[in-house]
Amino acid sequence: MAAATHAPTPPGSLKRIVAASLIGTTIEWYDFFLYGSAAALVFNKLFFPESDPLVGTLLSFLTYAVGFAARPLGALVFGHYGDRLGRKKLLVLSLLMMGGATFAIGLLPTHATVGSAAPVLLTVLRLVQGFALGGEWGGAVLLVSEHGDAKRRGFWASWPQTGAPAGQLLATGVLSALTALLSDAAFTSWGWRVPFLLSGVLVMVGLWIRLSVDESPVFKAALAAAEERNAAAAPAEKTPLVAVLRHHWRDVLIAMGARMAENISYYVITAFILVYATTQVGLSKQTALNAVLIGSAIHFAVIPLWGALSDRIGRRPVYLVGAVGVGLWMFPFFALIDQDSFGSLLLAVTVGLILHGAMYAPQAAFFSEMFATRMRYSGASIGAQFSSVAAGAPAPLIAVALLDEYDSSTPIALYVIAAALLTVVAVACARETRHRDLADVTDSAPRAATADSVRVEA
Repeated sequence: MAAATHAPTPPGSLKRIVAASLIGTTIEWYDFFLYGSAAALVFNKLFFPESDPLVGTLLSFLTYAVGFAARPLGALVFGHYGDRLGRKKLLVLSLLMMGGATFAIGLLPTHATVGSAAPVLLTVLRLVQGFALGGEWGGAVLLVSEHGDAKRRGFWASWPQTGAPAGQLLATGVLSALTALLSDAAFTSWGWRVPFLLSGVLVMVGLWIRLSVDESPVFKAALAAAEERNAAAAPAEKTPLVAVLRHHWRDVLIAMGARMAENISYYVITAFILVYATTQVGLSKQTALNAVLIGSAIHFAVIPLWGALSDRIGRRPVYLVGAVGVGLWMFPFFALIDQDSFGSLLLAVTVGLILHGAMYAPQAAFFSEMFATRMRYSGASIGAQFSSVAAGAPAPLIAVALLDEYDSSTPIALYVIAAALLTVVAVACARETRHRDLADVTDSAPRAATADSVRVEA
């Protein structure tokens, strides 16, 4: 028998929970993206100085990709304990791990000081970052999704998603300010450390806010029901991972496919572009950073709008607009950048990120609505993070390698288009989820909630 529909969280409390998720997620993405920007700009010189410049960039992006490799492990561990112990406890732990690793990167000795130990230490800290982020995303979006109701879940759950562009905005803004204020020599010598060390301050702020929010009411109800079953000597619950693979394997595959275009396009637009615009086109680092900075600000603004639209017309239609749009935009994207002007670069990045937002905004509610409560953290995290190993992790590497091999943007555009086609197929195979009450999603077949409880007004 399905659980009763939980009472919606009061608007004031929901806003506080959204703020806690958003601020924490922003800090975590700031830490993660800061590494990506530094990998494109300075890590090739500081940690791989004996390599050819483009090979050094490849090696730098390889350590960047290592962070993605750790994300599935983080999804498994955080998902398991998040489904057992609650969302809030694991979110606090992920924030501490991510912030600690990022702060430590700011203290690392370089290759000139300790030789080959420098890239090894860098890689270890990147693994910790990836592990923490693998557990962060699922908990943050679930904490918001499970406090709200179906009527505006797409809108409210999209706010933690804005943590990605907000983190990108913050990381790029700090780097842009430093490159503008410092000489290249000063930035390479010590300036690059400043944004990493700032993470320590940001984590304290995020920790204070996250400790002030309450656990999800949907999770509390599911935990109480599980305790009643245990008291009645009913069969023990399966572990979340086993339950996900048994009851929701199709949803996991759909989530993984849906992530391909979203993940690959984002890292091509925001990370690889720093390499392409500076080395292939000849634009300055400052120009490339400024374009990503402005594009990220617009990205932040449009994500809640796409989320609200998904509440009105459905998660699938909005997601498909983004996937198709990104695929169609890739050739104009590179053609604009090749014009060697800030205006055309800004247009290319901004339109690309607006289209990306159509996939990213409904993703939080879409994935949350696929899984039952006691396996939701595991299911959403596994679907989202396992795909990142094949998508976001190698995207800058593949793009740089294709550029090195063919000296052309055409293979890179085709690479993103192929990912878009895969995402279109995955989302087309999914069920629409916008009318689901999360308390009513069962282990075997997620059902739409009753019309009275979730009807969306026209």
